[in-house]
Amino acid sequence: MSLIEKINSPADLKRLSPSELPALAAEIREIIVDVVSKNGGHLAPSLGVVELTIALHYVFNTPEDKIIWDVGHQAYTHKLLTGRREQFHTLRKHRGISGFTRMSESPYDAFTVGHSSTSISSALGISCAKRLKKEASKVIAVIGDGSMTAGLAYEGLNQAGDIHKDLIVILNDNDMSIAPNVGALSSFLSRTFSAKKIQGLRKDFGEFLKSLPRIGDDIYQFAKRSEESFMTFVTPGMLFEAFNFEYFGPINGHNMTHLISILDNIKVLDEPVLLHVTTKKGKGYTYAENNPVHFHGVGCFDVGTGECVTQSASVPPTYTKVFGETLASLAEKDEKIIAVTAAMPEGTGLMKFAEAWPDRFFDVGIAEQHAVTFAAGLAAEGFRPVVAIYSTFLQRAYDQILHDVCIENLPVVFAHSLTWGSKFLI
Repeated sequence: MSLIEKINSPADLKRLSPSELPALAAEIREIIVDVVSKNGGHLAPSLGVVELTIALHYVFNTPEDKIIWDVGHQAYTHKLLTGRREQFHTLRKHRGISGFTRMSESPYDAFTVGHSSTSISSALGISCAKRLKKEASKVIAVIGDGSMTAGLAYEGLNQAGDIHKDLIVILNDNDMSIAPNVGALSSFLSRTFSAKKIQGLRKDFGEFLKSLPRIGDDIYQFAKRSEESFMTFVTPGMLFEAFNFEYFGPINGHNMTHLISILDNIKVLDEPVLLHVTTKKGKGYTYAENNPVHFHGVGCFDVGTGECVTQSASVPPTYTKVFGETLASLAEKDEKIIAVTAAMPEGTGLMKFAEAWPDRFFDVGIAEQHAVTFAAGLAAEGFRPVVAIYSTFLQRAYDQILHDVCIENLPVVFAHSLTWGSKFLI
């Protein structure tokens, strides 16, 4: 019997020894690649967090402890470990399990997600609710660095740091440029500083310094600045420290021993904590590692070659392809045409435009509201911006469409898909 066949819940996972966990990770990756190759799905994101997911369920007591996966398309391992292994082959099929977390699907899915950048806000709400109910369980939000391009994530961080509620945020940095300072020293410091004894000593020593007559506050502030300067030199945590989070990391998100060690340490802290882990999208499947953008969300493919299963040559081009080529052609004749997208240049068919007209192409990140108002500003100055955003994400910018575009009837063109990456309406 394989290791994964023994696991029907996180309780079964905890019966494995730490030395068995890497082999379990390998089995899980094999299952994910096999199922996604047949059904399609979000391959690279889920392959990148296999070890992190195992470590979270190994250390925390779910479903009493709550794990909120931002976006949710990286939660395939989570589903395999929480009683849905035998149904996993139905992923994204009619009446099968969802490709995202869904509260109605499992008690282990703490929040229904699909849009990015909601995890911190929802996790803080859950944490506050638990405090009101006098429940001591932990709440963990797992957010990718791509999702940190949305303002909602910072709104959640801001409130969490202000009210100092017990919350753990795990930043999954998969080379989307959050931080270059990764190494053995950083990992060692994070695991050391996160230990309960060290945290206690830091606070006790701080109180001692502040108690010194007349000079206490000055010495404390000097010591605090010195520690922060040193930690900032070897870690990129200054931003999160500014939000009143205790920052630890970056730490290798594929080193199971280190992950379990630091999660064991931070789970006893009763304050906002941000753990920064670095992972590789597509980890364990070479084709996905080499082309994580293509394998982020992919259709059926051949496992052995990584090639998409092609359809008949007689199949007409997709609306996305026609849209992208047409817009690039129109832009050649009209220099006022500008393309705007929200972190989806490939999915919206704008790569050809971006290559041909880089000065007139804007990818604003996962910030749909900003994209619309930004386009309204361009239109107010006489340009013809075309905003290409999936309809399921454009919902987030309805207020901006109505107030910033429609009231003055500004010439902004919205190109949005009826379904994920299929048809566009202009």
